[in-house]
Amino acid sequence: MKIRDIMNCNVVTIPSSTSIAEARRLMEAHRVKRLPVVDKGKLVGIVTSRGLDRVSPGQATSLSIWELSYLLQTTPVKDFMAKDVFTVHPDDDSEWAVAEAQKRQVGSAVVLEDKHVVGIVTSDDFFDKVIGPLLGVGLPGDRIEIAGAVFPRKGPGQLEKLIAVVRKFGYKIMTIHIEGDPLKQESLDVCFHVYDGQDIDALITEFQNQGYQARLRKR
Repeated sequence: MKIRDIMNCNVVTIPSSTSIAEARRLMEAHRVKRLPVVDKGKLVGIVTSRGLDRVSPGQATSLSIWELSYLLQTTPVKDFMAKDVFTVHPDDDSEWAVAEAQKRQVGSAVVLEDKHVVGIVTSDDFFDKVIGPLLGVGLPGDRIEIAGAVFPRKGPGQLEKLIAVVRKFGYKIMTIHIEGDPLKQESLDVCFHVYDGQDIDALITEFQNQGYQARLRKR
């Protein structure tokens, strides 16, 4: 899946001269937590709600309400914006972007095309549009967990045997995911997300009769 498939194109940008108060107002009005900062068509930084919280005076401040209001209205975001912005291209792979975002410990990426901001993608977008569908989040059906069913070092063919059992009972497979680290673990768990079959209890019993540790996972 490409970044263009999951990015939000209705990105709200601000110039670096925008005040703290105005940046916060825009975030609340558009229900966003991040505002890319753009000067003369060029991305120069990003402002986040967490960053605003850090620079805004706390409740224990000795400033009067008038002094506080003046400070928020006159301090520009260029004084505290993050300048090292993680950027991606619309044709970049979303899997790579997720891994890179985790490595950088950031929750978003600004999407650039021809050096212009064309969108933004956040951790919520990654979950809702990538991780969610892969795991079948919110979709109908049942999930069957089979513990220690796959042994990475024993070669191919193990997963096909499990699939054959599922199909024997007429179930359609919505998703399959392997749980564990194949480089470190001797055996890995498998979770089938199935639907439109005959008898889920009988299917689980069949796995158990074949020596597998199978159970119905709570959704």
